[in-house]
Amino acid sequence: MAAQSTARTVWEGNLGSGSGTTEPGSGAFPAVEVSWASRTTRAAGKTSPEELLAAAHASCYCMGLANELGETPPERLDATATVEFEPGEGVRSSHIVVSGRVPGIDPDAFSKAADAAGKGCPISAALKGNVEITVEATLES
Repeated sequence: MAAQSTARTVWEGNLGSGSGTTEPGSGAFPAVEVSWASRTTRAAGKTSPEELLAAAHASCYCMGLANELGETPPERLDATATVEFEPGEGVRSSHIVVSGRVPGIDPDAFSKAADAAGKGCPISAALKGNVEITVEATLES
């Protein structure tokens, strides 16, 4: 049986001046405010669908990279996903910058695993063909 995840948003008002709240069905974090301004000008204290997508992509990517590393588990992975949104065009790209501390692996093997995770994690797969996905990986010594 497939796992299901839910989130709920309640919106009030028009696009330009309205706002809403989004909360995960799991209760893992409290409801967060969303608005058009937070999509285009980074309104303090409010989030955007793109920021939530970036969080989903970074977390999914780390899980994917841990899987790609297989028998050489990482001590630590640190990934930041930056999602670019252009009003009128939509989400154009997701760029992941990752560093990892992985004993027993060389930089080339880490780079290959990082690239594979960028193509293979489920969020990347959902974005494939619609959004440019790039990965910049650094192995810590």
